[in-house]
Amino acid sequence: MKRSQLSIAAISTAVTVLFAGCSNTSNTAPDPVPPKNVIFFLGDGMGMTTLTAARIYGAGEDGELTIDTLPETAFVKTFSNDAQVTDSAPSMSAYMTGVKMNNEVISMSSDTQAIDPGLDANNGKYANNCGQNNGKPAPTLIEAAKAQGLSTGVVTTTRVTHATPAATYSHICHRDLENDIAAAAVPGGTGFNAALGATGLDVLMGGGRQFFTLPKDGGKRADNRDLIAEMKAKNYTYVSNSSEFNAVDGTKTDKLFGLFTSSHMSYDLDRDPAKEPSLAEMTSKAMDVLSKNPRGYFLMVEGGRIDHALHETTAKKALHDTLAFDNAIKTAIAKARLTDPDLKNTLIVVTADHDHTLVLNGYAKRTGKTSPSNAGVLGVVKNYVTGAVETDLDGAPYSIIGFGNGENRTQANRKSMSSLDDSTTSANTYHQEAVVRVSVGNETHGGTDVFLGAIGKGAENFQGTIDNTKVFTLVKTAAGL
Repeated sequence: MKRSQLSIAAISTAVTVLFAGCSNTSNTAPDPVPPKNVIFFLGDGMGMTTLTAARIYGAGEDGELTIDTLPETAFVKTFSNDAQVTDSAPSMSAYMTGVKMNNEVISMSSDTQAIDPGLDANNGKYANNCGQNNGKPAPTLIEAAKAQGLSTGVVTTTRVTHATPAATYSHICHRDLENDIAAAAVPGGTGFNAALGATGLDVLMGGGRQFFTLPKDGGKRADNRDLIAEMKAKNYTYVSNSSEFNAVDGTKTDKLFGLFTSSHMSYDLDRDPAKEPSLAEMTSKAMDVLSKNPRGYFLMVEGGRIDHALHETTAKKALHDTLAFDNAIKTAIAKARLTDPDLKNTLIVVTADHDHTLVLNGYAKRTGKTSPSNAGVLGVVKNYVTGAVETDLDGAPYSIIGFGNGENRTQANRKSMSSLDDSTTSANTYHQEAVVRVSVGNETHGGTDVFLGAIGKGAENFQGTIDNTKVFTLVKTAAGL
């Protein structure tokens, strides 16, 4: 027999054996199929400069965060279908669906127009205002995972109905329709996303209680639906504070639903551990629940308040939340290795949905990490030779961290800021200065590429500069979804 004939015969035999192994017609049990586990970490707004500043803040210039140790890396282009600078909705949707869509749109086709619901977003009515023939749903990775029998979970520090988490499990023309997004998560209810299967998500935790409850309970629903009660009726274990959360044994819980705040969860810098679990704790508990499924799971974890702190130009809050996000990554990797030491069946991807306008100013002397006695990267610029405070053309000090735009822009000569010092710029609520003045809390996103790191099964395929839609393809392929 010729070599080519031998190869064909060998391949034919292998294929026959493979399909025979998949057959359930005999009494012999098939070999167990390795689980397919994916953990997708999204640092909302976590641009490259924010990452660098967070590293210096938490570990010093020559230190490293967990995200720095990920072996495979890439840069990701984040532009949306209609904008050079994306918002979170289409960027996260691109990761989850592989489709470029317009700003404000969540997991829909690229022709979907973002119809601003205006006041209807807050009046509690269940009415998808997307209009007739305005695009169609774009299937998500979580839906693909559910179709293959995997468990699925979503964990966030924002409202669970906010743009990033919503992009994993809902389809809607405008991100502000949060009452509709909440309904999409309730198995069997009006507005439920049937693509999540009969049982829906297995884990959903974060803030946003207001979109699941009636006005009499402090909520914004006017459709006479108590979605928390409906979730409980669908066998979800519901938790609303740290005590209830800590009492749950994830290894003995099938479905976990947690809403810890009415709106977003607290910044980690302000978080009361007695009331709200940390992102790392939620991640660990979610993995306990999801890992019971021998087929595997898909878990999305968002450090969402990084973005909010950057919008309000409070750098200390943003950097602290970035460290909390990094700690969740560290926790997940360590926990995954307990059952999958070499991560042969687990893919962990860490990235951001977009950049912000944060910058590092001047030729600053090395500061080392921030501590109670050292402002670090939060301080004012000091000369790297003399250590003296540097000043601008007006003779005033300026902070290492600044923003391209933001609410704190001096309207007169900066000479009036001659007393600016480390104690001021490193305060928890200090708003760093900006070049362009915008309204309170409305610093914008930036359009720069973002970092991606990966480890585990299929991680080696993440390399170079890639589009955010390509990330979807790489995750899908690595997980076999």
